[in-house]
Amino acid sequence: MKGRIKQEPKQEAKEGGLPFAGKVAIVTGGAAGIGRATALAFGRAGACVVVADVSVDGGHATAAMIVENGGKALFVQANVTRAADVEALVDKAVHHYGRVDCAVNSAALEDEGVPLADIDEAGFDRIMDVNVKGVWLSMKYQLRQMKKQGAGTIVNMSSALGLVGAPGMAAYAASKHAVAGLTKSAAAEYAGDGIRVNALCPGAVRTPMLARALKAEAAAEKKLREAHPMGRFAEPAEIANAVLWLCSEQSSFVTGHQLAVDGGLTAI
Repeated sequence: MKGRIKQEPKQEAKEGGLPFAGKVAIVTGGAAGIGRATALAFGRAGACVVVADVSVDGGHATAAMIVENGGKALFVQANVTRAADVEALVDKAVHHYGRVDCAVNSAALEDEGVPLADIDEAGFDRIMDVNVKGVWLSMKYQLRQMKKQGAGTIVNMSSALGLVGAPGMAAYAASKHAVAGLTKSAAAEYAGDGIRVNALCPGAVRTPMLARALKAEAAAEKKLREAHPMGRFAEPAEIANAVLWLCSEQSSFVTGHQLAVDGGLTAI
């Protein structure tokens, strides 16, 4: 008698063929750059998107873009360094859409690009407050909701500089290494609850943040571009594509991972 071949469970077809139809996604830092590109990508893929940012104008603009393209979106003003704001953000997402399936924590600040010994205490605290505490607080309330549901995915925005050292950007690099530690710890703690947690590590991406960083030094753009073996910067949409993959069923056995999307920057 021939042995039976175990059949994998079939995935249900999504409404209208959209991969995130019926899903709810929170995106922090959604007013511009990678956050905006990610929110727009979720909207195109059928998700109900909750855009969060301290910038009211930018956040409303992102939500409006999603709605204008036929999607569903809500803007919530939130400072990720304040527990009350983050808790209210998750509560509003659940109140409006019933659950939180995906969360992308992309709110972040860059540093001023000075040697480690010249970083002032206020500047160091400012970076850590947003880039590390903000991710921790966001996950704190996202994980509580996802645990109630028995499922969820979180993507934390780290950086290629969270994988290597970064002369002249020590505070920023330290914050992004910390994001990796939070990600791996959460992934291990909550895997049994049906929750996956990963980090994305982009190289240089053509965003307003990059433009500010390059403005101070005329030759910096050419030097930074040449540091990427692919010889160019990423577009925000390329990073958003990777985020959606990490949140999708196609990455269902991936958790605790740092995915480098860096044009080969950390390969050399």
